[in-house]
Amino acid sequence: MMHTTRGARVAATVVAIGSIAVLAGCGTSGGTGATPSQAAEDLGDYEGSVSILAWPGYVEDGSNDPTVDWVSGFEEKTGCMVEAKTYGTSDEAVNLMKTGDYDVVAASGDATLRLIASGDVAPVNTDLIPSYAGVFDFLKDKEWNSVDGVSYGVPHGYGANLLMYNTEVVTEAPTSWDVVFDKAGDNSGKITAYDSPIYIADAAVYLMAHQPDLGIQNPYALDETQFAAAVDLLKAQREHVGEYWSDYLKEIQAFQTGDSVAGTTWQVIQNVLAGEGATTEVVLPEEGATGWSDTWMIASEAKSPNCAYAWLDWIASPETNAAATAYFGEAPSSLAACDFRDDCEAYHAGDEEYASQIWYWTTPIAECVDGRTDVECVDYAAWTAAWTEIKG
Repeated sequence: MMHTTRGARVAATVVAIGSIAVLAGCGTSGGTGATPSQAAEDLGDYEGSVSILAWPGYVEDGSNDPTVDWVSGFEEKTGCMVEAKTYGTSDEAVNLMKTGDYDVVAASGDATLRLIASGDVAPVNTDLIPSYAGVFDFLKDKEWNSVDGVSYGVPHGYGANLLMYNTEVVTEAPTSWDVVFDKAGDNSGKITAYDSPIYIADAAVYLMAHQPDLGIQNPYALDETQFAAAVDLLKAQREHVGEYWSDYLKEIQAFQTGDSVAGTTWQVIQNVLAGEGATTEVVLPEEGATGWSDTWMIASEAKSPNCAYAWLDWIASPETNAAATAYFGEAPSSLAACDFRDDCEAYHAGDEEYASQIWYWTTPIAECVDGRTDVECVDYAAWTAAWTEIKG
């Protein structure tokens, strides 16, 4: 892949995922109590246009890079002219969907439950989306894209938040996140951590394995005791953190200069560093990891529902999904997409055992997403407040 394209997809990745940190006032303190509109039973004629709200890099029509275009083919096939708007944070996406101006939204797991709860998105009839059949089963019917067995969208792609380390400093390849938690003092001042309240879930993943008495079953479903333990772990880590990162350029530079020697990263960032000869490697630790899987959703009041369904089918089709996820820097949503990519192995695409170790970002809400009903869980507004306290 050319450097310009690689740089574009990395930049898109950073804007999309890094901006999850700004989630003030999540507001989803309960369950999905809104009464949703019904899923379509059949489709009619295309309306001639479709309005799409998405992360940068998800709806490319060649205007940013003439070699990157999966919109024109859709328009030619369906006659649905695409009007696209990009957003910078999940909060922005949630607010924009309330305007009723958009037919389709690509939402991350920290936004999907809010959109469902508010009734701003509708269930989808996956029988009307032929490409859905090819989507990996391990991405379907999950707590961030379905409620009570009802699907609210089509998975786009996925990735894990990995452990990166400098092989010249951390000479014994780590197998555990302990290198950034309990053993962080071994490289004090050179540990790096992802700058977002959602990083509290990374601490919870570690505690699931190392403090089983806490009873954590899902890192996004933490009661007060479990949440306090995760926050305490991150406060202890704080003195060893040289930098909290959300800008991929800063993390690349920090590992190149040696200012950071271990911390969270994404596979696409390791790919860039490896291409530049850096002495870094990545691993999915034995405890597992957090990660993401975005979802294409249809507005409950969509003005162009037929074109919306056509877009969901198009973006999940193998060739289109391959192009979109490769540009963004993540694994595709289907094995068939790998016929159009040469890097699926690097992203562990289709490796169900690998994927099963990923806890995909999900909005923490008071109604515990692990199914418990005897306690309330800590919602994302409290996660945001705690993150400010952790960083000091």
